[in-house]
Amino acid sequence: MIVDSGGANIASLRHALGRLGVEARLSAKAADLASAERVILPGVGAAGNAMRRLREAGLDAVIPTLRQPVLGICLGMQLLFERSEEGGVDCLGVLPGIARRILPDEGLAVPHMGWNQLQWPAPHPLLNEVAPGSYVYFVHSYAVPPGGCTLATCEYGSPLSAVVGQGNFFGMQFHPERSAEAGARLLRNFLDLEPCN
Repeated sequence: MIVDSGGANIASLRHALGRLGVEARLSAKAADLASAERVILPGVGAAGNAMRRLREAGLDAVIPTLRQPVLGICLGMQLLFERSEEGGVDCLGVLPGIARRILPDEGLAVPHMGWNQLQWPAPHPLLNEVAPGSYVYFVHSYAVPPGGCTLATCEYGSPLSAVVGQGNFFGMQFHPERSAEAGARLLRNFLDLEPCN
């Protein structure tokens, strides 16, 4: 189930899941999300607007209570954290940390846009059969610094959380649906995760 959050990446995400043999439904209804086997929260745009849409649909109260695997993508990943510096917005608070604006560095533009490499210190089922150093596609101006729930990082002036996970909640700062073979493998791994008890 894909959360109908108004993100511009929904069509490409549905297409990527279709290539994996999954016909993903789209919904903004709490009952649909609660009964789904998996939930994906996509997002493109501003954190404040995205949280307003979730609140208007009553999903800000529902998503943190979900027990099945949940995946936030790009802005959707940032929304899983406590807060975003983008407008000082309170987010869903299921993961500890704050999305902070990427500071311009010499030779590095903001937004961080394009291909960058993933690195991780320890294996995780979400990263199965993805080689360290694999390239994935990013488009973002805010990022979560590495912390206790960081599973993989990328370097853009300083390390940024690229893949996160805690309990049944996971996030990818990049767009797996636009990240070729590595992105398809990561989506497949998410679909293969065992539900939490």
